Amino acid sequence: MIRILWLVLLIFPFNGFSQKRYFAEKSYISFFSEGVIEQIRADNTKVTSILDLASGEIAYLLNPKDFQFEKKLMQVHFNEKYMESEKYPRSSFKGKLVGYDASKTQVQQVKAVGKLNIHGVTRDVDIPGTLQVEGNTVTLRSKFMVKLEDYNIKVPQIVWQNIAQEVEVTVQFTYRPTTN
Repeated sequence: MIRILWLVLLIFPFNGFSQKRYFAEKSYISFFSEGVIEQIRADNTKVTSILDLASGEIAYLLNPKDFQFEKKLMQVHFNEKYMESEKYPRSSFKGKLVGYDASKTQVQQVKAVGKLNIHGVTRDVDIPGTLQVEGNTVTLRSKFMVKLEDYNIKVPQIVWQNIAQEVEVTVQFTYRPTTN
């Protein structure tokens, strides 16, 4: 519940409330690193997201500790050595979706333009994706690359072949209208 309150405060102080607000009923973010020696994948289904379809404003908030790995040791290293999850307990995106027509039901190409915060570093981003509105459901999908150095995530020289310097991020949110 605290996460939802933070997200509401993050997105709506600038625009007020509209009748086209949606809350992510199902959320999924994963990342994939293809290193020379091994592949690393982690999934997070505990992401909180709000979308205002009228204004295009969108935000999401996640806790890096919620990423689940195939191997527990990878999860420990991810949180302690790379993400420093105790020091940087949240990652977020706040921005605006552009290039869609909320009245259309076919899959539409969109861009999320805004600020992505990872590991305490906030950067302007322009992320491609798709949006589909079907009845009361809105589905948002995206796949994009994140450079670790852009967010001051350091990979020790000893494991540089295990971890790619750029990771593929996959996002999928299924939204339902909020109740007023």
